[in-house]
Amino acid sequence: MAEERRFRGACGAPIALRRRQHSASCRELAVRGPRLQLRSLSAATSAVWLAAYGLFALSENSMVLSAAIFITLIGLIIYLHFVKIDQESLLVIGSLGIQVTSSYASGKESTTFIEMGQVKDVVINEAIHMQKVIYYLCILLQDPEDPQGVSEVVPLFQSTKPRLDCLIEVYKSCQEILEQRTTASQSS
Repeated sequence: MAEERRFRGACGAPIALRRRQHSASCRELAVRGPRLQLRSLSAATSAVWLAAYGLFALSENSMVLSAAIFITLIGLIIYLHFVKIDQESLLVIGSLGIQVTSSYASGKESTTFIEMGQVKDVVINEAIHMQKVIYYLCILLQDPEDPQGVSEVVPLFQSTKPRLDCLIEVYKSCQEILEQRTTASQSS
């Protein structure tokens, strides 16, 4: 069962939240950010190439044009492979852990797995950025030395930056599974 809802990111860009329930204790929550805009990509490429053509007209050195094409292509490859994230997903498995995956525009994926024994809680936190309050979802990792303490805070959805209404949906789904885990461990 999968459902998709539309939201806005912190900067106002449209994003989509896809929720897929694999079982009672396993959910996948994916936030898809805005796709790469061909218009902005074309504008940036054209600006670089026009500047290179202007330098070529002044210097009459063809290496300027070759360098501009080369730099533009390398820059585009770096941007697509290391910077532009299309989707961020969270797979929560109550008995196993939480898997966080970032999918880049080039197709590359980056995955992090956190064992459920390390997870203390999933919370919505707030930060002040410039003159705005920004909300973000994060996983609190339990301190192995102090059961009441937190050793690390792992922020989620750093690229898509969903607004509070979207974060609440993800938070509720995560909390349902964490509560199932807590009640199962208390009953046994």
